[in-house]
Amino acid sequence: MRETDLMIIGAGPAGCSAAIYAVRSGVKTLMAGGAMPGGQLLQTNDLENYAGFENPVGGFELMSAMHKQCKRLGVEILTDENVKIEGEQSPFLLTASNGEQYKAAAVIIAAGASARWLGAPGEEKLKGHGVSACATCDGFFFRGKEVVVVGGGNTAFEDALFLSQFCPKVTLVHRREGFRADAVTIEKVKNTPNIFMMLNCVVEEVLGEEKVTAAVLRNVQTQEKTTLPCDGIFVAVGAVPQTAWLKGSAVELTESGLIKVDTHQRTNIDGIFAAGDCTEPEFRQAIVAADSGAKAGIAAASFVNLHR
Repeated sequence: MRETDLMIIGAGPAGCSAAIYAVRSGVKTLMAGGAMPGGQLLQTNDLENYAGFENPVGGFELMSAMHKQCKRLGVEILTDENVKIEGEQSPFLLTASNGEQYKAAAVIIAAGASARWLGAPGEEKLKGHGVSACATCDGFFFRGKEVVVVGGGNTAFEDALFLSQFCPKVTLVHRREGFRADAVTIEKVKNTPNIFMMLNCVVEEVLGEEKVTAAVLRNVQTQEKTTLPCDGIFVAVGAVPQTAWLKGSAVELTESGLIKVDTHQRTNIDGIFAAGDCTEPEFRQAIVAADSGAKAGIAAASFVNLHR
């Protein structure tokens, strides 16, 4: 069993920001990022709204820089994925998926969130065969093909713009007429000639046997159904907090699975903190995650140093 002052679960913007602040306060810090550390930001092609970059920066590039900064400061990044946390007071016992165990004086949970799926018939069967939640990961395979993007937020609009570079037709499907995306991004999409919008529509069914062949759309106002031929469907309708592994622990969650925290990112357990998308009900942005991570790192370091 390894012992540390602080264990951070997650290596996205929140986890990295927390680690940077904690380790600079003299706290021995381990960060468990899993096999692919970096979280959902790895799926983002260009970030134009992360402060400090004159030109858009790729999500992979940004996370790579954060990880290098953490390592330079002395943070050890583990490929382990924590699946269990035990204890209602410091120190806490953490168990990884490979059976490795860690004892930590304080814990920061920055596990992020994963893609929310539509739940439409045919979707589950065709995941990986035309249905995807990551345009930047899988878009290459749809070069020269017609695709559908589902959603009305920044991710959906950015996915549509990315795919429009090599797909002759991109149809953006959204259940409302209004959007949650930034005005600048919306304007870019509207000015892209090969992006088309189908508003007030939802995906009722995904058609295809071995691969996607079409999406059945239903107009939520008229209930009229339309079959739209396509080769791929990219789902961008929000995220689910990665907190299912906490159920049964003492850490308090909301009904939607978010971790309850106060203004100092403290949970209901003294010594356990949380930050990032697993705590954020509305503003799921990289810079917001980094902000909450910084607060968690400062608070956790104070806790550790106070209880030495």
